[in-house]
Amino acid sequence: MRLNVFTDYCLRTLIYVGVQNDGIVTRGEIATAYAISDNHLMKVMSFLARNGFLDTTRGKGGGMRLSRPAHEMSIGALVRLSEADSPMVECFDREHSTCSISAACRLKGVLNEAMQAFYSVLDRYTLQDLINNPVELNAIFSIPLVQKKH
Repeated sequence: MRLNVFTDYCLRTLIYVGVQNDGIVTRGEIATAYAISDNHLMKVMSFLARNGFLDTTRGKGGGMRLSRPAHEMSIGALVRLSEADSPMVECFDREHSTCSISAACRLKGVLNEAMQAFYSVLDRYTLQDLINNPVELNAIFSIPLVQKKH
């Protein structure tokens, strides 16, 4: 299974925001860090905010931060949401499928089983699992690690 670019950008955005220790992050920072179009990130940010992954603030001093702790953000749930409009194969989209063997095809069942196994693995991980190495990630982003005050 191949994730679409939108899902990839969603995951990378959450990783970037997640390692910032609850600091406000701008779309421009993420665009620069990953060399991603600001226009694409606007759609990603909107999707993540609409689906409860990010809180956003507009205007001067605005930006985004995680809407809840990273350990509460399921990777499987995010991928399901962001891939919802991209069926693995044509026959998974009942409304638009033109496959002539769909009624007798056994491949659909095999692929569905494989997809369920894929999501089962992703469901075992949260954003926290992906950001447990903030020093290394921030070094790549060229951002000094700021420790949370307790």
